[in-house]
Amino acid sequence: QVQVVESGGGLVQAGGSLRLSCAASGRTFVLYAMGWFRQAPGKEREFVAAISWSDGNTYYADSVKGRFTISRDNGKNTLYLHMNNLKPEDTAVYYCNVKRDKDPVDYWGQGTQVTVSS
Repeated sequence: QVQVVESGGGLVQAGGSLRLSCAASGRTFVLYAMGWFRQAPGKEREFVAAISWSDGNTYYADSVKGRFTISRDNGKNTLYLHMNNLKPEDTAVYYCNVKRDKDPVDYWGQGTQVTVSS
């Protein structure tokens, strides 16, 4: 089993910043990739950003490019999402996604709420 725990959400004014964290733990495993998704009320869950664990390549949704930065701490199996210049449309529950090497299962955290006021 893999445990995934997010933290760092909260309420911020438009133009502000937040940093989300995601810690993955469990029995011995090799990570393939980790990423962030979000789901706003009444909308489907959407991709935000991801990082390849082996080479550090990063991927972003167009809506967050230039404002969000994804990073990782390999030694701690921890993922971060640095969010700058937040907009009201960034308001959503943010979920961390974990993919293990040679494992078809996606692991998800419980989500953390980000609310951006105008």
